[in-house]
Amino acid sequence: MYDLIIIGAGPAGITAAVYAARKAMKFLVISRDIGGQAALSGDVENYTGYQFVTGPELAAKFEEHMKHFQVEMKEGEDVLEVKKVHNIIEVKTAKGVYESRTLIIASGRRPRLLNIPGEQEFKNRGVTYCATCDAPLFSGREVAVIGGGNSALDATLQLMQIAGKIYLIDVNPELGGDSVMRSKIEKSEKVTVINGAQTREILGDKMVTGLVVSRDGKEEKISVQGIFIEIGSVPESDFASGVAKNEFGEIVINNSNETNFPGIFAAGDVTDVPGKQIIIAAGEGSKALLSVFKYIAKEK
Repeated sequence: MYDLIIIGAGPAGITAAVYAARKAMKFLVISRDIGGQAALSGDVENYTGYQFVTGPELAAKFEEHMKHFQVEMKEGEDVLEVKKVHNIIEVKTAKGVYESRTLIIASGRRPRLLNIPGEQEFKNRGVTYCATCDAPLFSGREVAVIGGGNSALDATLQLMQIAGKIYLIDVNPELGGDSVMRSKIEKSEKVTVINGAQTREILGDKMVTGLVVSRDGKEEKISVQGIFIEIGSVPESDFASGVAKNEFGEIVINNSNETNFPGIFAAGDVTDVPGKQIIIAAGEGSKALLSVFKYIAKEK
């Protein structure tokens, strides 16, 4: 029986774990991986204390900080179900059931799919959702980035250092995202921005060979060897049935990170807190743990 289980080891989960360790709590971290979306980010220039750091470097620092406290962790386990039985919270994975008095859900988000023909067929065969992970595989090649927000801009900036040619395809009339990032992209001769275009199909044989987009009622084919789908993400909250969520599937919390179930808290990008940023997720992780600590003290 644990005092606390933390689901997720991104910025929110790791920060909660560090705080829990410093308060000498008996707790467990369960996560598919370490670093979360921070590990998938490119250049990070807005995390306090770092004028510049890459996402993987920052995620490694988070992990190092957590492991300094010899945190008990179940890595590589997907959570299948969470339920509260009387005053005990049960967390079920494919490998077992873990019990705790409290829970912090900090499971983050997963990439949103286009759901078009060819996407699943060519996943990991030219179709990717992570520029930080896969951009080096496309050195000197022609690629497409689908999306127009910060994740798409970030992927494009990374690929500008690696790919030969980049098509940035956005369904909206104008690019969104950070103005500094947009400015860098618009100045690059490597990037062709195609606004108001809907991606219809991904083409290929054994590997990706191109894609079909429609614009102004006309379809056109674009030859590329890689396609980076960067159209945002959805919360990893399916396992938390019964926990209140908004229309986007985000877990609804109050200012103390409490959910509608006493003893179950949530933090980071999986919640309805506005602003999906590394620094916000980390702050929410610390808030959630402090609320858990108060809750346990009150219950005792």
